[in-house]
Amino acid sequence: MSSLISLNMSHNQLQNQVNDMFWKLSSLAMLDVSFNFLSGALPQSFSNLTSLNAMFLQNNQFSGTIDVLANLPLQNLNVENNHFTGWVPERLKNINIQEGGNSWSFGLAPPPPPGTPPANQNYRYHKAGNNFSPLSSDATGGGSNRSGMSGGTIAGILISVLVVGAVLAYLLVKRRLKRSSTDIEKQKHGNWPSVSPASNEVQDTLAEMKLVHTSSSFDAKELDSPASVNLKPPPIDRHKSFDDNDTSKVPEVKKTNVTTPISVKSYSIADLQMATGSFNVENLLGEGSLGRVYRAQFNNGKVLAVKKIDSAAFPRELLENFTEIVANVSQLHHPNVTELMGYCSEHGQHLLLYEFHKNGSLHDFLHISDEYSKPLTWNSRVKIALGTARALEYLHEVCAPSIVHRNIKSANILLDAEINPHLSDCGLSSFINNLDQALDQQVGSGYSAPEVTMSGQYTLKSDVYSFGVVMLELLSGRKPFDSSRLRAEQSLVRWATPQLHDIDALTKMVDPALKGLYPVKSLSRFADVVALCVQPEPEFRPPMSEVVEALVRLVQRSNMSRRTFGSDHGSSFRTDDLDARETT
Repeated sequence: MSSLISLNMSHNQLQNQVNDMFWKLSSLAMLDVSFNFLSGALPQSFSNLTSLNAMFLQNNQFSGTIDVLANLPLQNLNVENNHFTGWVPERLKNINIQEGGNSWSFGLAPPPPPGTPPANQNYRYHKAGNNFSPLSSDATGGGSNRSGMSGGTIAGILISVLVVGAVLAYLLVKRRLKRSSTDIEKQKHGNWPSVSPASNEVQDTLAEMKLVHTSSSFDAKELDSPASVNLKPPPIDRHKSFDDNDTSKVPEVKKTNVTTPISVKSYSIADLQMATGSFNVENLLGEGSLGRVYRAQFNNGKVLAVKKIDSAAFPRELLENFTEIVANVSQLHHPNVTELMGYCSEHGQHLLLYEFHKNGSLHDFLHISDEYSKPLTWNSRVKIALGTARALEYLHEVCAPSIVHRNIKSANILLDAEINPHLSDCGLSSFINNLDQALDQQVGSGYSAPEVTMSGQYTLKSDVYSFGVVMLELLSGRKPFDSSRLRAEQSLVRWATPQLHDIDALTKMVDPALKGLYPVKSLSRFADVVALCVQPEPEFRPPMSEVVEALVRLVQRSNMSRRTFGSDHGSSFRTDDLDARETT
């Protein structure tokens, strides 16, 4: 497989010597054979891995030297806990290397014999069976055929190089100092900026040095990151209106030298493999437009949800800045937003770890019934709508700059043990400018606003539309698009919108699972909010702060006593709770 880019065979029971089979894998960028029982010397074909930047050989029984790796473009190398001997090549000491647990020689490495080629060419090979083994020059042809240089010849060459270098340096300095009087006059009169060419070159050199340092480092904290995003809640005027022109485009996050700290834990692939049973299908919670989600249980009993990012959903250059995305998303904190708990960026894999909610998604509650699940009561549905609206209000009107979610749907609304909603995938698309291709599958699903279907442009108002579709799901119990229904009823918005202000038609479209147990006035007001959110013209849709107000008034004005607005799955939801939350 000559086009192979990443090869991970770690944590198996591979034994014996590695075959010399890597000659054609010049595209391989990551190789991981750690935690096996491999032994013997490293194959000489490793020298042909000219694209390799990460290699993990730790916890095996390899022996011999690692000289064959000396000239590879490695940035990250782990050779811990083997039986390696000899010296660590000088070039490898300048990269991120873990070399403990071996029998290294210390002090100055012995110089190579005179006339030997560079480190990756100082062997000749003879084939013994299926393996290649190194032979010295003496073994292949005797010492008489070596081409060597005397000490005097080498010294002469060095002196010549120094003299030529000194002459060139002198000429360069002289040229810089020889500036015409007209140039100096121009500078005095302000025609040129008062910066000398020499200082310009120094600045350029420093910039290049910083760039080289950043690109060669494997430490995520040293990566340049977007400007810090201020997520502290400013005072909110709930009666203000928003200028659509200011929110019609997703704000671009430009790279600056300000580093946003990562406030969540970093996990290793090995940790996550153990916690998910090597991402066993039995732990698969679901699959979305950005990747699969697995249940992970750690040794301390903690349970998290692990989103394994599909690399096809992200352009490669964005994955290289994955830690920047993590740093920004980790700053989102709201009771109705799923909390980011950790991340993993290792061996070409990119994963996000979120808090786990045992009741799964709203989509499952509404559309997947089993013998253990109970239908959501009307009070629970209002509670879910209000909590989700609060989450969107936070993203749209508290976060600065505003965050457009772009992927509002019932599958992204998770329910905890008390049926409180938690909006997931928040912030991912806002910090990535070209993610629309990953959301293409949402277009046509019934959640997308008309302008998104036509132009692909997501805005705050397209989020409002998608939220209105979720409210319709809660009201009717139907999917946003259902090809199994009659043609006129396949699109939920198209079918339901004409009936939202007709009380008789409205009562007929309510989810049959409610069995008529709902206040009619509450149902009517709920439908009024839906009608506002799913209007075809984005400028007529309300901001989320007005949606939150409308839903709070809905609860307060309806006769939702403790008896009618009571316990759902062991929890209560009362109007005084809403009043308390509204004043905080």
